[in-house]
Amino acid sequence: MSWLRGILLGCCAIFMAFSAAAHELDPGYLDIREIETNTYQVFWRKPDVRGRPMPIEVRLPENCTPQSGPDSVSDGTAWQSHWVAICDHGLSGRYLSVDGLAYQKTDVLIRLQALDASPVTKRLTSTQTTLLIPEKQSLLQVGWTYAVLGFEHILEGWDHLLFVFALVLLIRSKRRLIGAITAFTVAHSITLALAALGHVSIPGPPVEAIIALSVVFLAIEILKREEAKLRLSERAPWMVAFAFGLLHGLGFAGALQDIGLPEVDIAMALLAFNLGVEAGQLAFVGVVLAAGYVLKGGLSWLNMLSVRLLSNANLVAGYLIGTVATFWVAERIYGF
Repeated sequence: MSWLRGILLGCCAIFMAFSAAAHELDPGYLDIREIETNTYQVFWRKPDVRGRPMPIEVRLPENCTPQSGPDSVSDGTAWQSHWVAICDHGLSGRYLSVDGLAYQKTDVLIRLQALDASPVTKRLTSTQTTLLIPEKQSLLQVGWTYAVLGFEHILEGWDHLLFVFALVLLIRSKRRLIGAITAFTVAHSITLALAALGHVSIPGPPVEAIIALSVVFLAIEILKREEAKLRLSERAPWMVAFAFGLLHGLGFAGALQDIGLPEVDIAMALLAFNLGVEAGQLAFVGVVLAAGYVLKGGLSWLNMLSVRLLSNANLVAGYLIGTVATFWVAERIYGF
């Protein structure tokens, strides 16, 4: 079984490396609010990369003083700075940019709030680092921005993806798998909406730790599975998926609350973000199922070796998922 231990250790190292690198994909956030005519409160949040702020800097239009703010200060998860800028003749029709974004893999979400207009939400990427500030934004533009944000958030959320991956491995019936994923979707949609609208408020760190524990639970279920006897999580997986989906929804809401919702188009932004999350989740499940089908077909010609590999696949996956999730639990509890 030395080969099995080797695969397990190698996969654990890869997953932990992805976990550590995930912060490099966290989006930046820029909030500009007009507090008096031509006077703006600026909030700038940069992702943390290995204990240091990501090397990106916002540059306001040339008619603003100052164009950039003070040095960022860490809040434990990201780097923030606040300042007040005076922008003669306002911001509409002006250009702002994020220096250094072209060399990063992340995005920056920008929210602009004028005194006499609806909020405008825009997104800058490594291929588009400059924004022409518009006077107003259409409902469809708001929807598209938040849908893309939701899609990217789920694909960067390794704990959420690992939970879904464990569901795929655990549930052998396609009908039960569809029911479980549907229940997971319904549950996290409920808590996402409640938390994002301010009706439910739970501190983020405990929620993140419990989300990691939910992945540990599924890993244990995978390891204890027996061919002749279905466990509760296999007989009624929708119950488990719904219960833990409520917690995962709070995790999604935490990311959405950091970004903020447009005051006028809250319903559209919330719906679009949730649809983006679901699209990302379904895309991930599709890739996993396709990869499993290809792998199983590719091993079929190896006869006895393929039987041995496939019989140990769930064992390897269970220990891998459990090890990575336990690491997350310890890391997040330590972060309290």
